[in-house]
Amino acid sequence: MPRRVSPFAAALGSLLRKSNTFAVSNDEELLANIQTVRRRLPELAAKWNITAYGDFERVSLSEHDSDVLRDLLRAEGARTVIEIGLAYGSSALAIGEAISSKGSQGANHLIIDPYQHLFENVGWEAITTAGLGSLCTLVNERSQLALPRLVTEGFQVDAAFVDGSHIFHNVFVDLCFLRELVRPGGLIILDDCQWPSVGTAVNYYELNTGWTSEPISQPSRLRAFRLPVSLGEPKFEMFQPFQI
Repeated sequence: MPRRVSPFAAALGSLLRKSNTFAVSNDEELLANIQTVRRRLPELAAKWNITAYGDFERVSLSEHDSDVLRDLLRAEGARTVIEIGLAYGSSALAIGEAISSKGSQGANHLIIDPYQHLFENVGWEAITTAGLGSLCTLVNERSQLALPRLVTEGFQVDAAFVDGSHIFHNVFVDLCFLRELVRPGGLIILDDCQWPSVGTAVNYYELNTGWTSEPISQPSRLRAFRLPVSLGEPKFEMFQPFQI
C-alpha cells in the first residue's frame, strides 16, 4: 500500500521539485535541500499549524539560534549527534546541515522524542523530505528511558543537543546519561537554560563534574558545555550545592 503523504510533506516536496533539488544524488544537493527546507519551514509550518497561533515560534528554535547550533557543531567537527526533542524539526535540520557539511558518509543523527505524533510528524516529514532520512533515526520513547539503554549498548556520539522536557528531574536525568554517551571532551548544547528548572540541572554538572562553559561568539539563548577529557565520578565529600 502506498504511504500516505501529509499535506505538509506534499507542500515541502512540491517546493523542492520546483527548485530542482528534490532528488538527492550527492552531498552538494543534500545540503541545498536542507537549506531550502530550513528557509521555508516557518512559512509552511504556519500554513499547516496543528495547534494554537504562534505555536511554531514558541516551540521551535529560531533561525538565528539554529544557525548558532549548526555553527557550533560544524566548528566541533561533529559527525554523530544525539538530539532530545524534535517538534517541527528546525533544530534537527540545522544539525543535519552541520553533520553533512563535510559529506554524508559516516554522519549519524539520533533523535529521541515520544511526542512527534502530537505535531502530526511534521518534524520527521521535514527531515525526510530534505533527504536526511538515511542519516537520522527517530526513537519514539521518553529520553529518560532511551538514554540509559544506549549507555548499556556502548553507544557514543561527538555532541548532544537538549531541548526536550523542561521538568527539572527529567533534564537532570537526561544530562546524567548524556555525560556518558558524549565522548570525553565532547560538547553538550542546551536550549532554554534561562528557565530555572533547566539552568539548575545544568548547574550541578558545571559545579560538580567539571563541565566548562563554551564561548558562543554571538548572542543566543543556547548554552554550550565542554565535557572533561576523561569521565570520572566526583567525590561525594566535595559536593557543591547547585541552585541558581
